[in-house]
Amino acid sequence: MTAVRQVDVLVVGAGPAGLAAAARLATAGAGRVEVLERETRPGGVPRHCAHGGFGTWTRPLTGPRYAHLLAAAAERAGAVIRTRTTVLDWEVAAVPGANTLLTVGPGGPEALGARAVVLATGARERPRAARLVPGTRPAGVYTTGELQQAVHLFGQRIGTRAVVVGARDVSYAAARTVRTAGAEVVALVTEHPRARTSPARARSARLVQGIPLLTGTTVTELLGHGRLSGVRVRHRDGRTTVLPCDTVVFTGDFVPDHELARRGALDLDPGTRGPAVHTALHTSRPGVFAAGNLLHAVEPAGTAAREGARAAGAVLGHLAGAPWPHPGIPVTVESPLRWITPNRLTPDLLTPNLLTPGRVDPNGPGPDRRHPAAAPPPPHLLHIDAPLPRPVLYVHQDGRLLHRARLGPLTAQPHRTLTLGVSWHGRVDPEGGEVRVSAG
Repeated sequence: MTAVRQVDVLVVGAGPAGLAAAARLATAGAGRVEVLERETRPGGVPRHCAHGGFGTWTRPLTGPRYAHLLAAAAERAGAVIRTRTTVLDWEVAAVPGANTLLTVGPGGPEALGARAVVLATGARERPRAARLVPGTRPAGVYTTGELQQAVHLFGQRIGTRAVVVGARDVSYAAARTVRTAGAEVVALVTEHPRARTSPARARSARLVQGIPLLTGTTVTELLGHGRLSGVRVRHRDGRTTVLPCDTVVFTGDFVPDHELARRGALDLDPGTRGPAVHTALHTSRPGVFAAGNLLHAVEPAGTAAREGARAAGAVLGHLAGAPWPHPGIPVTVESPLRWITPNRLTPDLLTPNLLTPGRVDPNGPGPDRRHPAAAPPPPHLLHIDAPLPRPVLYVHQDGRLLHRARLGPLTAQPHRTLTLGVSWHGRVDPEGGEVRVSAG
């Protein structure tokens, strides 16, 4: 039997969620905290996002700078970050109460046992093959992440004329990267009737940068041998057109990178397609927590980092002997809501009298002010599939209205995060059925 090396906490993934969790845990004295990262450097996606928009309003940062600060904070706190290390699978624990992960890195294969595991494996974009776009297999086909790594990390040339598939925030960021690489953006192409970004951003791209936006348009085929020569698109009226280009970037369409969670037999939520989690980010497997874009593809880096810090608080409670929650009550959504997270409730863990003094501040690294297992639960995050004018959220259990919340006078747009407060948690019947959230 392979020898198992024991640590206190294993964090899988060195993106914002994983690094924030590691910094908080090491600062709080959780013992030996190790972060496993398959890339050559820690930082996650921000590492190759050269644009700004990270950090805070008072201290805006570029992606690489933000990633560097997160990694430095974790290491300064005492966490060990091991890069070029891939987690392959789970093994039956050699120590009762521990989870054991099989890994491989520069030193070869290794089995690591931990009292607690934080999964922070993030999300990935579905590539061309997963989107079922037919055609040849030429060079010049990218996802956003591949494009950003090629341009910002490796300084590679990507071609001269690019079509960007998608019209979300990430699509416009990809268009900026294309222009940074010295290439022309032929068009942004989206199947939706309008861009799914802010009107100001869409207007600037169209009028200032001269980038056409083709709405109601779908890429139906890739053309070319050796190198991409064009993409065939179909418009909403059925017409087809060939857009000559030597590069195409498929953007958006994120899914949680849940392979390790699935192999560990964790319950997955059908809406998010990531692990089902309680409000303190416990999963269905004792000793295993999840945070960041593994739970919701995809939210800003700051959201992922805050969840990582919150997961660290729950880990400290677990290490101190807090009971593992029972499976809990599922929280589900109705169309046009797409998903909700957290998506499990354990009402007996949400009562106010469980708040006790302690060490975890949910807002960032450093000395903490509340007990990690008893910090007030964060709001639920939701996404929608269609625009909702003046949205109102309703929370029901077994036909009983628990909560009603008007979100504001404006129209809520798809792929924009909505938040649902937690004041209704105390009205959930612990013996009742699932809680359903709807919008009207």
